[in-house]
Amino acid sequence: MKRCAEPGRSFPLGAAVSPAGVNFSVFAKGATGVELLLFGEMEDPRPERVLTLTPHRHRTYHYWHVFVPGLKAGQLYGYRVAGPWAPERGARFDPEKVLLDPYGRAVAVPPGYRRDLAGRPGENTASAMKSVVADLSRYDWEGDEPLRRPFAQTIIYELHVGGFTRHPSSGVAPEKRGAFAGLMEKIPYLTDLGVTAVELLPVFQFDVQDAPPGLVNYWGYSPVSFFTPHQGYSSRPDDPLAVLDEFRDLVKALHRAGIEVILDVVFNHTAEGNHEGPTLCFRGLANEVYYLLETDRARYADYSGCGNTLNANQAVVRRLIVDSLRYWVQEMHVDGFRFDLASILSRDEQGRPLENPPVLWDIESEPILAGAKLIAEAWDAAGLYQVGSFVGDTWKEWNARFRDDIRAFLKGDPDTVVSLAHRLLASPDLYRHKEREVEQSINFVTCHDGFTLNDLVSYNHKHNEANGEDNRDGSDHNLSWNCGVEGPADDPEVEALRNRQVKNFLALTLLSFGTPMLLMGDEVRRTQQGNNNAYGQDNDLSWFDWTLLDRHADVHRFVKELIRLRLHFDKASLEQDLTLSQFLAQARYDWHGVRLHEPDWAPDSHSLAATAVSLTGTRVFHLLCNAYWEALSFELPPLPDNDGGGWRRLLDTALPSPEDICREDRAALVEGPTYLAQPRSVVLLFSPVPDRWNPD
Repeated sequence: MKRCAEPGRSFPLGAAVSPAGVNFSVFAKGATGVELLLFGEMEDPRPERVLTLTPHRHRTYHYWHVFVPGLKAGQLYGYRVAGPWAPERGARFDPEKVLLDPYGRAVAVPPGYRRDLAGRPGENTASAMKSVVADLSRYDWEGDEPLRRPFAQTIIYELHVGGFTRHPSSGVAPEKRGAFAGLMEKIPYLTDLGVTAVELLPVFQFDVQDAPPGLVNYWGYSPVSFFTPHQGYSSRPDDPLAVLDEFRDLVKALHRAGIEVILDVVFNHTAEGNHEGPTLCFRGLANEVYYLLETDRARYADYSGCGNTLNANQAVVRRLIVDSLRYWVQEMHVDGFRFDLASILSRDEQGRPLENPPVLWDIESEPILAGAKLIAEAWDAAGLYQVGSFVGDTWKEWNARFRDDIRAFLKGDPDTVVSLAHRLLASPDLYRHKEREVEQSINFVTCHDGFTLNDLVSYNHKHNEANGEDNRDGSDHNLSWNCGVEGPADDPEVEALRNRQVKNFLALTLLSFGTPMLLMGDEVRRTQQGNNNAYGQDNDLSWFDWTLLDRHADVHRFVKELIRLRLHFDKASLEQDLTLSQFLAQARYDWHGVRLHEPDWAPDSHSLAATAVSLTGTRVFHLLCNAYWEALSFELPPLPDNDGGGWRRLLDTALPSPEDICREDRAALVEGPTYLAQPRSVVLLFSPVPDRWNPD
């Protein structure tokens, strides 16, 4: 005989396991009644047990709670919540819908899940996602801790967990393809490449059906839970708790390989969409608390471009966000977070930008998050752009100006040389005033959203027909150049130029000061056939084709050597704890054009050279950037007498592999007072110096 349920406690939120049973607590402001549903199987048409919670016995403030003796980890559950259906007032209670627990630690997705039924009148019990009681206390971390690697020694690799191994060429067993376990098998590839951090596209449980007909939500920017690893990335989908261990096994294995784990987190909207969307969780618990609403309370403010916007600076939502981040650091050992459309987190309950957004300071001042990497995508879909002005003392920023300016320079656009100089020096025009680290700028030229690097040099225009929107979706501002032919080309000269441009982009990304980020597959010229918005393409278009490792072995080798060069060449100069202003004050560098000390800043200039001495004073570097369509002869600075014998070439993107990049001990001596930089090429020379040397 089952023991009777007890009133329970309001804290902790979610389902808390103890030897005696499970305490459930959920926030549901405005609710008049709550039912806790206990299921035997994920597709049961009705719950095995329904516990009716009453206000006088099971409610404290706006928290509804109950303790159920005898329950254990693995129990499937959900809520039904009664209250007013008054959209004009912002209330959207629907007692027929099964709701997820916002603090649930695992989610069971039935094979017959139906998003559409959650958006129609009527019950959806059999087809609804269910929360799962989880006990995380028994996992053996074997001494693992977040790595706390300094940003100065960080190379970020943005990847999609599913797409990294789903292609048959991955060599991963079928049951592990597209899973956390599959990614774990590819850790040797990542360590060989040299990256020090993986930035995983969203791994919180998301709704794969939140997409137009014929597509799926592949990227994962459609969360339904902020505490749950995505069940679709489990190699054991029949066991909804298995994904918890599988994700932690992955983190532990990456840490053992010296690789940090950064999660791309979506705290700006949810999968519940606009006023016509489904009721999955938050909408049915406290709609007017969780979401920003328009003056017409039946409508959602949409600063995310996805139909709704989380009310991030409301006290309950602030707590939810910080609790989620704390959980992923404490229980899952992740090293940091990249915040999607982070500028939304700076808006108040009327959508107005705040000077000091409470949630951002909550995140930054949370002791458990001290030392975690915090990276902001400092804009939103409604035009709020905060690159260079994002609030906080520790946040790093995706630098979209770096992306656009490097693209424009290498494309050959006019009036780009001044901007190039700023980007090479960690964007002092954007960040110097903040007295922040040299690494505040996250430097990238490609990411999941937009062209791949191969497509950036192969297409003048987007080709998104496969998305079913008549090529209207995706950005039209790509700053791309197809090198003379739209799409795949058989012309060897076109292909050679594209290969050179790919290496140019990689060189400037990894040689610039700041924190570099690479996109999955760019090191082997992965293509999406010109699709710059492949959010719904869970197929060959988006997956990593591992046969490209052989086809573009020269680019792969080039990236490996570039990363090694950045991380290990004069390592001490990267590790000095300097603000950008201090760095620029101490740095010894000089700008040049084709003539020494005569940089050409004119709008029609397409070249720039720079000489810089390492902060330790042991080496001097000379960088040549030629985006002109003809070869240019650059004068070289004279060197003091030393044992090095003169300038030596580390890198020249115009040369065939393996001459395009080499290590210090194999660098070829450059003869003569000039260097002929080929059309559209990047060159890096170096020389050891016996004493501190001023390039002037």
